[in-house]
Amino acid sequence: MGRRRTKGRNVEGILLLDKPVGLTSNEALQKVKWLYRARKAGHTGSLDPLADGLLPLCFGAATKISAFLLDADKHYRVRARLGVRTTTADAEGEVIEERPVPALDERAIETALERFRGEIEQLPPMYSALKHQGERLYNLARKGIEVERTPRKVVIHQLRLLSLASPDLDLDVHCSKGTYVRTLAEDIGEVLGCGAHVTALRRTGVGPYQDTAAVTLAELEQRAEQGVAVVDGLLLPVDSALAHWPEVKLIADAAFYVRKGQPVLVPKAPTEGWVRLYADGGRFIGVGEILDDGRVAPRRLLQGD
Repeated sequence: MGRRRTKGRNVEGILLLDKPVGLTSNEALQKVKWLYRARKAGHTGSLDPLADGLLPLCFGAATKISAFLLDADKHYRVRARLGVRTTTADAEGEVIEERPVPALDERAIETALERFRGEIEQLPPMYSALKHQGERLYNLARKGIEVERTPRKVVIHQLRLLSLASPDLDLDVHCSKGTYVRTLAEDIGEVLGCGAHVTALRRTGVGPYQDTAAVTLAELEQRAEQGVAVVDGLLLPVDSALAHWPEVKLIADAAFYVRKGQPVLVPKAPTEGWVRLYADGGRFIGVGEILDDGRVAPRRLLQGD
């Protein structure tokens, strides 16, 4: 008989990984999961192989709140090359058009950027992970097939010029979930009259997290050689992903009913929105939402993981 395959360790927490260029998010996840010998792990929003930067990885019970990081705002630094359009809107695609770059100064760039601040509509690119009739758009694009897509509303909270060294623009972007930065750069290039594509992209923030706190894959591999206890020390608590939410502390009776899925009335609780739930002397047990009648309703509990 063959040896039974191990399921891995029960690891719990969030690792802030600085994903390197050249790996898909899933490839990075699998490498880290192997280093941790973890049973259960997931990432919180794909980064293209061309991109590097912050990729929060959730282990164990943290996977139950990963959706909130998927929905969180993102921060990027992007370099756009003006005058050249590609099939993928980044440097990995084939060049499909070249145009001369007009003489530009910071005022001209600022005028163009102003059109993209606030709520805008984006047409999802063909080279994206969206599905059409069950198949990823990027798979269709590689076959030379283009299908109709519906524009989506996204919010550009901040769009700032970092540097202009024609034909390159460096931008700082703070945007809502679902924003395609490649499309944003391409659209800015069109407004400037010359087209553009992304040559470098770094994610610098996800929700409450910043890339300054992230660990590289090389650093993680070095620490893993010292044992799992060393890499476990890099994990952040599950509730750190929701640190900007108010907390609600439940007494024993209220915690009992919440664990049964029932809303409860908690004195001095917030009057609206999402909250972090704590019980058993301060242990984080999940997330809740304030109902119209003021009760706290459980929405995502960590028990039973």
